[in-house]
Amino acid sequence: MTKADIVEIISANTGITKIETEAVVNGFLDTVIESLKQGEKIELRGFGTFKVVKRAQRIARNPKTNQEVTVPEQHVPVLKVSRDFKRSVNEKWNP
Repeated sequence: MTKADIVEIISANTGITKIETEAVVNGFLDTVIESLKQGEKIELRGFGTFKVVKRAQRIARNPKTNQEVTVPEQHVPVLKVSRDFKRSVNEKWNP
């Protein structure tokens, strides 16, 4: 599913135009990205928590050459889904 698909579904379910819906979806995504850039944690109850975690420097291996490569420390965004979200998806796949 793409962002365009999400916009289309929300637009059809709410009666809001696709242009307005796209603006809302883009605004939401921009807000999440900017908040994570500032180091804030975003908690959406029933959905999950977005946050930035620090990944330590590590040694990896290039599979083509089998040579060791140092992967530098980095900060990455993560989403930890809520228990309700997990349960809902699991019930669909394992009735």
